[in-house]
Amino acid sequence: MTALLDAPPYAPRDDARFLAEASALTRAHLADCADYARIWPDFMDAATVEDLPWLHVGLFKQIHFRTASPGLTHQRVLRSSATTSGTSSQVALDDKSSALQARSSLAILQDFVGAERRPLIVLDDAGALRQRGQIAARVAAALSLVPLASTTTFALDATRPDHTQWSAIAAALSGAASFLVYGFTWVLWQRWARGAMPDDVRALLRTRRGHFVHSGGWKKLEAEAVAPEVLEHALLDGVASGSQVIDFYGLVEQNGVVFPRCAAGARHVPRWAQIVVRDPWSFAALPPGQPGLLQFINVLAHGAPYHSVLTEDLGQRIAGDCSCGRGGPRFTLLGRVPRAELRGCANV
Repeated sequence: MTALLDAPPYAPRDDARFLAEASALTRAHLADCADYARIWPDFMDAATVEDLPWLHVGLFKQIHFRTASPGLTHQRVLRSSATTSGTSSQVALDDKSSALQARSSLAILQDFVGAERRPLIVLDDAGALRQRGQIAARVAAALSLVPLASTTTFALDATRPDHTQWSAIAAALSGAASFLVYGFTWVLWQRWARGAMPDDVRALLRTRRGHFVHSGGWKKLEAEAVAPEVLEHALLDGVASGSQVIDFYGLVEQNGVVFPRCAAGARHVPRWAQIVVRDPWSFAALPPGQPGLLQFINVLAHGAPYHSVLTEDLGQRIAGDCSCGRGGPRFTLLGRVPRAELRGCANV
């Protein structure tokens, strides 16, 4: 277990320890994952984080990487939602990594929404949990909030696609001073912000403080000309003061590490992860302020070599301290590489 998880996510970083752990993890994957070793056969060691080898995000649609290290038990496969190609990414989950990733996501989300236990309302169908041997990325994101929940209510029903279970939502809100809502961005807009919400639910919301947590990108909302501030205003209208909307970015290939957007508009990297921005043509590492492809690295992934992934998302590092008070590297998202395949789980 990494000691980097023993401090809050945005506490001062131990960069030397991170590099040592990431290098050791890379060597373990090279030794016990033949597909990974064929891609990086000559890697010896990394003098800097930028020297660590990476896998392009598209490879997880073509190759089912699995690291067979002693003591690891692989459990299920995490799959992304459908993409424009119809092919999902596949990430092998194991018991050791799952425990670390659960600690990671809980620590990050607690930093933004607090540790209070309150009703969690998930704008999804509970049937998605019943797929044998696999779990959808959207469900994994919702389940990361369950440790903060006093109760969990799934508000959609796949057998009735246009129906939101408002009576179940009202029951969850009754007797609670605050609540959590999680949904994909466009689902939150269509089913909650624009949904035919009954008067009794509206009355309950007026006296309750809520955190609306969403992920999954903005493509469908952009098609309807819905800007982030429009969504935020619609969600916060009619709820108690102190409510918040939290937009987080994450990858199925980097399970357990999410990047909520802070009040200053930046996304902070926890101390057990790192970000590298690379030139799209030369793949050289770029300094803060220069846009490029985002590479994410963490030390939590033992069951498969998804610890270092180069994405097709564009962004840039931000220099200096953040007004929100969180430390560590931070970045902004700028969009997708032109003509890149739209991703079903975290398209931006």
